[in-house]
Amino acid sequence: MKVAAEVCPLCEGTGWKSVSSGTDRRVTRCECRVQARSEALLKAARIPKRYEHCELSNFDYEGPHRTLFPARMAACKFVEEYPVDNTGLLLIGTIGVGKTHLAVGIIKELVLSKGIACLFYDYRELLKEIQNSYNESVKATELDVLRPVFETEVLVLDELGAVKPTEWVWDTVSLILNTRYNDNRTTIITTNFDDKPAGAIGGPRGAARDENLGDRIGERMRSRLHEMCRIIRMEGSDFRQIRSASFR
Repeated sequence: MKVAAEVCPLCEGTGWKSVSSGTDRRVTRCECRVQARSEALLKAARIPKRYEHCELSNFDYEGPHRTLFPARMAACKFVEEYPVDNTGLLLIGTIGVGKTHLAVGIIKELVLSKGIACLFYDYRELLKEIQNSYNESVKATELDVLRPVFETEVLVLDELGAVKPTEWVWDTVSLILNTRYNDNRTTIITTNFDDKPAGAIGGPRGAARDENLGDRIGERMRSRLHEMCRIIRMEGSDFRQIRSASFR
């Protein structure tokens, strides 16, 4: 026996409800359709299960993490001002300071409060999917993989620079960033690499030099990021180490 689908009592399934203001009557979108759209957008955003809990409201910026307060405030301001100001963000910091949490919190808020289409991609996973599209046994083409990356209104590219640079990697990064830049689309990027030019000297004299963002994505693309994004530096303790220590 088929069970009848539940019908919204406000709009009776039409998706529109009447609103009265004195003698003026008009119709507006019903909350049931707004909620359904938000749920569909969240699903389409591809937020990994590991980060589904991440929101701006539960980002920890107190106690040992108080140095992260400016980053959290910048994230809230970004959401508040979008899309009037659609400049992207480049979140820079060491492992475990909450860059991905903040980036996911931003796009969840954009989806739920403003109905903005967003997409999350781990940099390594995206490159792997593009490479897999070259396999004849895989039905998806390179364009199938890249089209949503090019076209989504807001893209989160997590862990930029995490893959060892090759000419193919540099060409692919250039294609993604330049396409979004030319189309005036917003990109939020996280990276563990310091924002320094390729070959920059750092650290104690004689010590092995750590690679930086210029080394990993090339100077031309690092310069492009400066045009696309505001830089937010996140300095603090590794959340994971603090949690681990608390259970000892």
